[in-house]
Amino acid sequence: MASTPLNIVADDLSSFKGKGPAFVTFGEVMVRDTPADDERIERTRLVRLSMAGSEYTLAMGLSRLGIPSSFITRVPDNPYGWAVRDIAREQGINTDHIVWAPKTEPIGRYLYELGRTPRPTTGWYQRMYSAASKFGTGMVDWAAALKDARLFHTSGITFGLFNHSGYERNYCLEAFYEAMESKPEGCMIGLDFNYRSTLWSKDQAVEAMTPILRDHVDYLITTIEDMALLYGMGAGQYSAEQIVKGDFGHIEDDDLKAFMHDIHERFKTKVVAVTIRYPDSFEQHRWESAAMDTAGNFFRSPAVRSIVLWDRLGGGDTWNAGFYYGLLTAEDSGEGLRKGVLVGDAFTCLKQTLMFDLPIVTKDEVQSLLRTYTEGGGRRTVR
Repeated sequence: MASTPLNIVADDLSSFKGKGPAFVTFGEVMVRDTPADDERIERTRLVRLSMAGSEYTLAMGLSRLGIPSSFITRVPDNPYGWAVRDIAREQGINTDHIVWAPKTEPIGRYLYELGRTPRPTTGWYQRMYSAASKFGTGMVDWAAALKDARLFHTSGITFGLFNHSGYERNYCLEAFYEAMESKPEGCMIGLDFNYRSTLWSKDQAVEAMTPILRDHVDYLITTIEDMALLYGMGAGQYSAEQIVKGDFGHIEDDDLKAFMHDIHERFKTKVVAVTIRYPDSFEQHRWESAAMDTAGNFFRSPAVRSIVLWDRLGGGDTWNAGFYYGLLTAEDSGEGLRKGVLVGDAFTCLKQTLMFDLPIVTKDEVQSLLRTYTEGGGRRTVR
């Protein structure tokens, strides 16, 4: 089955037309500062400004694949906020429910310095008191925003903003629970766990995320490292301690199946997906992924894919977009997993050869790489 080529260009998306967005997400967009003169950040006098944000990137990826998508955030009513809106609109994303903050409120920023082997890439968040960190209840008409939604998504990054800013209340979390009261029947809830230790502690993340996972999430996207670190979960032959320390070897299919089964048992999710990155050097990474549903359907990348890296940021979010595309367009869950993993892998491998976060990749390019992967075959090789 893995050798059967996909033809996503020919997918019939007519069922999505004439309705509101089928995919809805909310989160923060940051202005990213990247030196344009090859200097260190402290020395640069010339920067490239771009937009960065997990949910923003994901919405753009799905929109470019043809799924009507909506992005919701809170931004200042000034040129940076307008840029967030305008870039989204350029890519076909619905922005009807963006919340406008006073023009003097800050937008989040991300200072990002590209590394080269052996110097690592370095980033600095400036997200304290950002307009998006105050996104709360009563700001969005969720019944209208989710009217035709088949999938509503967010990430752990968004829920960590309150602690980063030192708020006593988690405004974004409260907004999520408000949205849950208005979601239509049949709308699935997706979550990218996306733990960021620079935003909050392990205990804070577990306290906030566990009820969401247990009571609301249908589709969970995560890594074995995050679940080992926060929940003490192992993966088959490897203990959580080994995973956290990086003291483990090749992850067999049975290891992944055991890991995903444990998540299903603990959180009652419908689908679990994991992404696995092998960073051999700054310039050369390898990538694979896998997914399993509660019926036991399991699919893993047919081969580990090599990427000559240009910019890794947005890679995981782009994979999420491809994976969700598979789930939203396949006829059954088993085919959705296969399609999602294959499209996600091709989509992210292309994106990571591009500079900046946003996945400016065409459906034809994804299709072409899928064909190359299928015709080229290749065994999974992990050193």
